Amino acid sequence: MTMSETTEAGAGEALRPHAEDAFADELKALAAADDRPRPERWRLSPWAVALYLLGGTLPDGTVITPKYVGPRRLVEVAVTTLATDRALLLLGVPGTAKTWVSEHLAAAVSGDSTLLVQGTAGTPEEAVRYGWNYAQLLAHGPSRDALVPSPLMRAMSQGMTARIEELTRIPADVQDSLITILSEKTLPLPELGQEVQAVRGFNVIATANDRDRGVNELSSALRRRFNTVVLPLPATPEAEVDIVSRRVDQVGRSLDLPPAPDGLAEIRRVVTVFRELRDGVTTDGRTKLKSPSGTLSTAEAISVVTNGLALAAHFGDGVLRPGDVAAGILGAVVRDPAADRVIWQEYLETVVRERDGWKDFYRACREASA
Repeated sequence: MTMSETTEAGAGEALRPHAEDAFADELKALAAADDRPRPERWRLSPWAVALYLLGGTLPDGTVITPKYVGPRRLVEVAVTTLATDRALLLLGVPGTAKTWVSEHLAAAVSGDSTLLVQGTAGTPEEAVRYGWNYAQLLAHGPSRDALVPSPLMRAMSQGMTARIEELTRIPADVQDSLITILSEKTLPLPELGQEVQAVRGFNVIATANDRDRGVNELSSALRRRFNTVVLPLPATPEAEVDIVSRRVDQVGRSLDLPPAPDGLAEIRRVVTVFRELRDGVTTDGRTKLKSPSGTLSTAEAISVVTNGLALAAHFGDGVLRPGDVAAGILGAVVRDPAADRVIWQEYLETVVRERDGWKDFYRACREASA
């Protein structure tokens, strides 16, 4: 059974399907309705790719769900970058949907989001360039059959979009192996006296966490090869509530969790707590707050609410209540047991305790913190 056949066989059972599988109907409808010019080997036009990410309604009534809630111009710049020969770097604090946007861009452009290099402190150069099948290498010497292509090498050969996650986590010497690929659009194979030239349609989307500055800072030579798009945190509470609600609904359905009645109130409360502690000031601007060491990102809010839904479904009456999210909020806020716990207790007593309609939430948080 081939890899594609294995993927198809397990697509219906996958805990977290790839974007091109989860939203296959939307991508198919967009392709059918898309009559605009498409760059070489793109599945959709740049206009349709942006519509796929931002959401909208097609002339035939098909609703395209938003994959990213944020400034339209950022999405347009990102898509346009991929239509040029310049690589795209998505930069932002943790939880700003960099990986999510990267995956959906690759799915819409190439129909395949799986050509992925995961950046870590131990990522070897072979993950970016190529490796060897050592049994073949010892038996027959260097040859194309003995060569194991990296995701980038396969993307170059097929005119696809490759992804690199957490670029600044990759050691600097491995990062630099990207320079020739991105500037010359070629990958030398000195052992064979050959090279792989990228065909039209090839490009790279990288993500980087700006909290990781100083870990493995990009060289100026490599940074010049990227067009950087900074993904911001949601601008308003309403936008963040919308993002959390949408993602929690998607994740909940994939886990067969029943929808929680009146869950929006608790989602709004979680978002409010995270934003206030993250910004260091209450929503009304009257009280300055100390910020904990954690990021309190939108992604963490999604995780807290999803866990709360599971608690309500399996150990409650199915209604999302303050007690279901209190422990998750405590875990997200208190990362440093000493300093963060003091900040959390102060926030509970000076803000949460005095807020109208938050008495149940205050009691639940006190119990979770005990």
